[in-house]
Amino acid sequence: MSLVVMGMSHRSTPIDVLERVALDADGGATLAQHVLRGENVSEAVVVATCNRLEVYAEVNAFHGSVDDIGAALVAATGMSRSALADHCYVHYEDRAIAHVFQLACGLDSMAVGEPQILGQLRASLESARGAGTAGPALNALFQQALRVGKRAHAETDIDRAGRDLISEGLAAAIDYVGPLSAAHVLVIGAGAMSGLAATTIARGRPASLTIVNRTWAKSQRLAQDSGGRPLPWDELHEAFVDADVVLTCTGSLGYVVKADALAEAAESAPGRASRRAIIDLALPRDVDPDVALLPNTRLVGLAEIGERLAARADGAGVGAVRDLITAEVAAYLVARRGQEVGPTVAALRTHAADVVAAELARLDAKAPGMDDLTRAEVQLTIHRVVEKLLHTPTVRVKQLTGADGADYARALRELFDLDPGSAATSGATPSPGVTR
Repeated sequence: MSLVVMGMSHRSTPIDVLERVALDADGGATLAQHVLRGENVSEAVVVATCNRLEVYAEVNAFHGSVDDIGAALVAATGMSRSALADHCYVHYEDRAIAHVFQLACGLDSMAVGEPQILGQLRASLESARGAGTAGPALNALFQQALRVGKRAHAETDIDRAGRDLISEGLAAAIDYVGPLSAAHVLVIGAGAMSGLAATTIARGRPASLTIVNRTWAKSQRLAQDSGGRPLPWDELHEAFVDADVVLTCTGSLGYVVKADALAEAAESAPGRASRRAIIDLALPRDVDPDVALLPNTRLVGLAEIGERLAARADGAGVGAVRDLITAEVAAYLVARRGQEVGPTVAALRTHAADVVAAELARLDAKAPGMDDLTRAEVQLTIHRVVEKLLHTPTVRVKQLTGADGADYARALRELFDLDPGSAATSGATPSPGVTR
């Protein structure tokens, strides 16, 4: 069995396409079930976030599984095969393992180092386990990825980069409207990203900070934590009138900030000649693209912020995290090869034990008068010979399997006509001195 990752993210796909293929939790679960119906797939986990849609699968054939996953993605997203091919990437085996480790560490996020992906990966795994689409292979992979991600955040400075998404958006806004200390700022939303944004803005001591969210209690809580002023959701349009900077991240399915609402706000305050910057951190987008056409208005979206961040992608502990991932991938592959070889080694030792037992029984029949001391010495000698003969092959097969693409465990099974499955379920007890 092997690991395949197939999907699309902000690195391979335009934001507007990602918006069209975004799946909620139920959609992700349905996709995983569809993938699992493929004859080449035994396990599946779907990771669907605001800027990616990925399928992780344990498979028995590479090309066949890619066809299975591709068909499921076409059905789930409505994209054509050709469009899917234009935007999808495929990772296999060690590259797939490295990819999920990079993802858990935040290296593949638009905001490098952001910690939210750990919760998203955990939720994706739990959903797949609950639906029965994730088995032991993907469970082990994701659990290790989560451990690697936690190590990266604990042992490097990668966390510092998690704030860059907000910082870059604010930097672009400040370039357009002037110092934050003189700006009236409106934050729409009260989730994790909006909360981090409000806290970041508050440190810049703006002229005012207003929080608007659909849930009034959350608006009040965030306003209290950030020193801002809460407003009810139905007063959002009034809040546009004085806002110099609007930052929004709500997770809504429709536009929250519309061009006509901002135009009406500008008309209601004819004496207001200052510029306005709109920062949209949501996906799907919160802001109507037509906002960018309004006079004295600057729209800053995720695509632009991602481009600004890409220029600084090697900072904030990224090098240290990449070194960590390289070591962790190597260790994971070694451990997995050992587990894959285990049944074959057990079958070989069981086979040897059976041969020893048969030969000792034959010896007993031919030499019934042998005393117990002599028999014990003969038995011990045979065990030592067998153990010495088996030691080097069992050690080397663990070291070599998968290292250069060759399947030494399979070669061992062919040479000795071994059946690992029957060895694992056999009730036979190996002779003393020969361990499985």
